[in-house]
Amino acid sequence: MFDANTVCCYAHPDAPLIEDYRAGDQICSECGLVVGDRVIDVGSEWRTFSNEKSGVDPSRVGGPENPLLGGGDLSTMIGPGRGDASFDSFGVSKYQNRRTMSSSDRTLINAFREINNMADRINLPKTIVDRANNLFKQVHDGKNLKGRANDAIASACLYIACRQEGVPRTFKEICAVSKISKKEIGRCFKLILKALETSVDLITTGDFMSRFCSNLGLPNLVQRAATHIARKAVELDIVPGRSPISVAAAAIYMASQASEDKRTQKDIGDIAGVADVTIRQSYKLMYPHAAKLFPDDFNFATPIDQLPMM
Repeated sequence: MFDANTVCCYAHPDAPLIEDYRAGDQICSECGLVVGDRVIDVGSEWRTFSNEKSGVDPSRVGGPENPLLGGGDLSTMIGPGRGDASFDSFGVSKYQNRRTMSSSDRTLINAFREINNMADRINLPKTIVDRANNLFKQVHDGKNLKGRANDAIASACLYIACRQEGVPRTFKEICAVSKISKKEIGRCFKLILKALETSVDLITTGDFMSRFCSNLGLPNLVQRAATHIARKAVELDIVPGRSPISVAAAAIYMASQASEDKRTQKDIGDIAGVADVTIRQSYKLMYPHAAKLFPDDFNFATPIDQLPMM
């Protein structure tokens, strides 16, 4: 039995069909029977190449619809006039394209481009870009941050989107791909949270551990140990007032020094974006409690009593 609405070969209903785009036929792959003809081609009518400078675009469709822009980004492109009926008595074209886009849409397009460029540089997925675009649209429509640079708002929106999607990036990482200072991004971040009445989860040491260890080329054993050390240090309140990033960096340093894959403070600091002295200060607080911080099944290449004391 097969559905009457399904196009298939009556002799071989399960056989896949071959589509001949030139003739518009659907052919059974088993017996060659033409089971459908005059199939509508839903492909593009023309192909347009960006390096063609002729100025004549045969494509009759616009770009993809963008719901974030006013009017849904729907517009009609009117071609150049070719006859007397196209011009008035003064020789001016009767039908003209609206060459000017509204300043609001221009602002949004520039911001979306900036967010996309920043996300590309640090390999962020499209879901985060879409969320950051939505955040920027909300802020722009609410007119909550007047007087702030749009690039700064865009950078802060990307930072918030990363936090909300559960893949936080540090302010320094966002600052590295942005033209804006860390302080200004931080200011905009706080203002946006207040304006949109939203919040973000607190960052923890685990949020950065896998990325930092991966960038340092450390094995999974060291990563697990560093995650355990950082979590224990926070639970036992050994590192009060220290940022999760500096605690994570110190935990990676301690775990790597106890293993065969040792990394220097400078190597870790460069990846984590923290100064050597910051790692040292957190490490000094953790060192006296090292025996309680390491997981029970850790294979020590360097015993705890031989770890660097600073």
